[in-house]
Parts: sequence; structure tokens; C-alpha cells
Amino acid sequence: MSVAFTKEESAETAAETLLPDRPISPHPNLVTEAGLKALERQMEEARAAYAAVENIEDVNEKRRQTAGPLRDIRYLAERLRTAQVMPAPVSTDTVAFGNLVTFERDDGRVQTYRIVGEDEADPKAGTISYVSPVARLLSGKAVGDVASLGGQELEITAIN
Repeated sequence: MSVAFTKEESAETAAETLLPDRPISPHPNLVTEAGLKALERQMEEARAAYAAVENIEDVNEKRRQTAGPLRDIRYLAERLRTAQVMPAPVSTDTVAFGNLVTFERDDGRVQTYRIVGEDEADPKAGTISYVSPVARLLSGKAVGDVASLGGQELEITAIN
């Protein structure tokens, strides 16, 4: 078949298949045991998503459908390669990675978060990254200590 009769990939299709890589944090990739399992589960899901579109015959559609899973696979492979599983904290004397910390704000709000790795952080679910401003501020502090953040004081009321 002559190349004159082949369908050229449009600029739109090319843009859809060249997704930028997900940014990799410059911080050490500390994770909990649960965080490592979540990364492994996400990798399985990304591989399954990639495999699910392998049978698409249209080249452009196949590229479009595999772009997301391939980007996720690259990201997750790097995160799994660099993961440093942190042991569960053995002390509740001071705030550390893996601890559940409760603090009270000036306005009376009481918040509780577990300090975890970047990929497993979800403030709505009660977890924050160890590199977040609040976690960095509270790390190393004990119950009763007060820390200032953005003009507000946070008092640690419990560490579990």
C-alpha cells in the first residue's frame, strides 16, 4: 500500500497521546505499609487499564486510550522503586511520621490527621503528607505544645 493512502495522525490526536509525565516530588518517598499496598494496587489497575485497550484496532484510538495508563505506569513504577516503608511509630511522646495527631485551632476547631506519605495523603479522609506545612510544623512537638501557622495557633491535644 502506498503511503499516499495511509491516514496521517492529526495534530489533535498527537496532542491527546503525548501526555506530560506526572510530576515526581523532590522529597524522599516515605510511605506507610498501607501506602505501599495502595501504590501496588494502583499499578495493577493501571496495567489492567493498559491491557484492556490492547485489542483496539484503530491506531489513533489505541494511542489515545493507552496514553493515560502508560503515564500512570511510568509514575507508579518510579514511586514504587523509590518507596521507603517507614515503620509504625513506637512512641506517642512527640509527633512523627505515621502518628495520628489531634490539635485545636484558635477558632475552636479540633482536627485530627494521620501523617503519611505524599501519595497516600487525603485531608478529607484524615491523612496529610509529612511534607505539608501543618505536618512539618507539628513534627517533633508533644501534647500541649503550641505552634503558629498563618497567624493561627495550633495546640496539640493528642498523639496516637
